Amino acid sequence: MSFIACHQCDLICSLPSLPEPTSARCIRCGGLLLQTKPNSIDRTLALLIAGLTLFALACNFPFLALSSGGSLQETTLLTGVRILYQQGMPGLATLVLLTCILIPLVQMLALLYVVGPLKFNRIAPLSALIFRGYRKLQPWGMMEIFLLGILVALVKLGAMATIVPGLALIAFAALIFVLAAVLSVLSPQLIWDRLGEKA
Repeated sequence: MSFIACHQCDLICSLPSLPEPTSARCIRCGGLLLQTKPNSIDRTLALLIAGLTLFALACNFPFLALSSGGSLQETTLLTGVRILYQQGMPGLATLVLLTCILIPLVQMLALLYVVGPLKFNRIAPLSALIFRGYRKLQPWGMMEIFLLGILVALVKLGAMATIVPGLALIAFAALIFVLAAVLSVLSPQLIWDRLGEKA
């Protein structure tokens, strides 16, 4: 038996162990208390490994190539950050670096640190603290906004040069979908329960 506060009305509800998949609702307001997801740990772990692979591809291969007048200029994921810094906008360069590159990487590594050992019924040191930090960082990952900005720039640059999308751009776009899938299969209540059982 565990207890959880309703996110809608703050009623403290007691919950028995629930089978997978199922959901529980508040007896007062009907708000969703929790939703268990089948094979949450396994699916999250598989998606994290895929996400880290895509992240490595996005960082190590050409992002875009611009062909104009017989010359070809390739860019990488970090090129935009470097150019912003060189043009006297270090604050904006830092913000792009954090929200589009570092925070998503830290989120994936933090979740892998927590979920990996849980797959083998173990708990890594400081897992609860790291998982709490992961949850607080979630609103700060803005990869989809970065990709939207790139698409707008592609439309504007299309009239001036031939644009060739690189492997990194495809990997970056796929990574956005993989991270969204991680959020859909991750069961925070299950993680907290597992951490609580052995902490």
